[in-house]
Amino acid sequence: MSHASSAPAAPHAVSQTATPNPNREILLSVTCTALAYLGVGLPLAVLPDWVHRDLGFSTVLAGLAISIQYVATIISRGLVGPMADTAGPRLSILVGFACCLASGIAALGAAHLASASPSLALVPLFLSRIALGFGESMIGTGAIAWGIARTQPALTARVISWNGMATYGAIAAGAPLGAWLFGIGGIGAIGLALALTGIAGFAFAWPQPTTRSIASQRMPFHHVLRRVTPYGIALALGAIGFGAISAFIALDYSARGWAGAPLALSAFGLSFVASRLLFVRQIERLGGLRVALIFLAIEIVGLLLVWQAPVASIAALGAGATGFGFALIFPALGMIVVDLVPPQNRGSAIGAYSLFTDVALCATGPAAGYLVGTSGYQAPFLLGAVSALAGAVMVVMLMQAARHRRT
Repeated sequence: MSHASSAPAAPHAVSQTATPNPNREILLSVTCTALAYLGVGLPLAVLPDWVHRDLGFSTVLAGLAISIQYVATIISRGLVGPMADTAGPRLSILVGFACCLASGIAALGAAHLASASPSLALVPLFLSRIALGFGESMIGTGAIAWGIARTQPALTARVISWNGMATYGAIAAGAPLGAWLFGIGGIGAIGLALALTGIAGFAFAWPQPTTRSIASQRMPFHHVLRRVTPYGIALALGAIGFGAISAFIALDYSARGWAGAPLALSAFGLSFVASRLLFVRQIERLGGLRVALIFLAIEIVGLLLVWQAPVASIAALGAGATGFGFALIFPALGMIVVDLVPPQNRGSAIGAYSLFTDVALCATGPAAGYLVGTSGYQAPFLLGAVSALAGAVMVVMLMQAARHRRT
């Protein structure tokens, strides 16, 4: 995945060989991921409801306020992967934390304008979401690339898994923290916390060592994208359920008169972490496609539980099952994707692969918001379940193709 930094002000470089303590090296990249996704999680439980109920806009705009973040990640994926491969993952991480700082400042601007002009407040709010999307892309891809470059390719599964646990563990912590901050100081308090997260992350990453690039010809990004597309489609179909949970579970709880939406988001994140801890080694034992199929089935069950939940506790259980199932889809298919390209293109491969999640999440907000307007607040979760079923069919097709190649 990544490799090199040519920045003159950077600290000393480290080699691509195994390090004396690879777990420590992975944890350095994981810390960057955790800080970034703590910021991503802060507004999740409160932002849709703030846009819809406090500012008075439609559920479509409320969903767009979440999903517009992924527009930025889509735009940036073609830049961040090659940047991690050539200029070095450390640089992409530093740029990402600068974007988090900018996102927090813009959110403070939205809070300042909200009472006087809700329509005008949408401008800095959407700018905040776009900046956070760029930051998420830069840090998410850069941290995985950095972890692999600082250890060895044999530890790729561990790097992906630990960073994934940091991602959703941080979201699980960020959602209730954001709800608490919102209760104290509204969107302005969340903006301030997000800005501080960007500052802390930049300060942490700046003194870390760079990694050397592999001096070989690199495959163009569009060629990398073509190779990973079948696996990316399966990932995207599985990610729609996550988009439905993150953008609409708070509104669904509110519409049903339930308390505890942050608890449901935390159940999603904590179950994700538990799944990675307990079952990530099954990817090597059973193979990526088989594991992806099993855990897509678990995700489908979870989304159906949320869809038909009679009480809040069942909805939280369904959110947890959804997180548990979604957890292993990315590393299971990602391990295959990394092997499809040469080592000097690993950053581009992860960026291209992650692009499909971004597209799915970007489309989920407005599409599910439209479904809410026509079919009620539970409809997005049924959409997620049907999409995950389509993802399972895609995985079965990939398994059949793999068997055909072997024969």
